[in-house]
Order: sequence, then structure tokens, then C-alpha cells
Amino acid sequence: MFEAESPIPCQIIAFPLTKRVAKVRDVAAKLMEKATDRQAEAYRNQIADMLFRHLDRIGIPEDEQDEQVGAFFTAVELELSRLYDLADVYSDTSAY
Repeated sequence: MFEAESPIPCQIIAFPLTKRVAKVRDVAAKLMEKATDRQAEAYRNQIADMLFRHLDRIGIPEDEQDEQVGAFFTAVELELSRLYDLADVYSDTSAY
């Protein structure tokens, strides 16, 4: 009566990491607080490991994981640039 049909292949589409604006801003702000490049690199590695584990757990292929995490850190770098520009604007106390 009921025949088993072959499963329909599916593709998991994760919400893009670059669109997780709060996370991008949080990571950028925390990177700004790091006193040394070594501390910043350790924090970046910690975040990257967490993101890779999350994407792996939900079944994202490895090549897509690399792309997503790379794009996330590009977004973080853009946010850092924006934050540094704001810091320069508000810390400039020179007279014109």
C-alpha cells in the first residue's frame, strides 16, 4: 500500500555569519580591547574554532564553512576599521 520512497536530498542553508551583526560587532569590540596582537590572535582562533564547530554540527560542508568563517572575519575587520575611525574622530582634541 505505502511504498517507501527514497529520501529527498536536502541542502542546509545556514543564516550567513556576516549577517549576524551583533556577533560581528561584539567580536570587533572585544578585539579592540586586547592589549597585544598575541591576545587578539588567540581570541580570533577561539571564535573561529567555535564557528567551525557550529557549522560542522549543523552539517555545512567544509568548503562552505571556510567561506563563511572567512567572510565573517572580513566583516569583523570592516567593523574594526569603522570603530577605529570613530575613535579617531572622537579623540581628536586638536584646535582647528
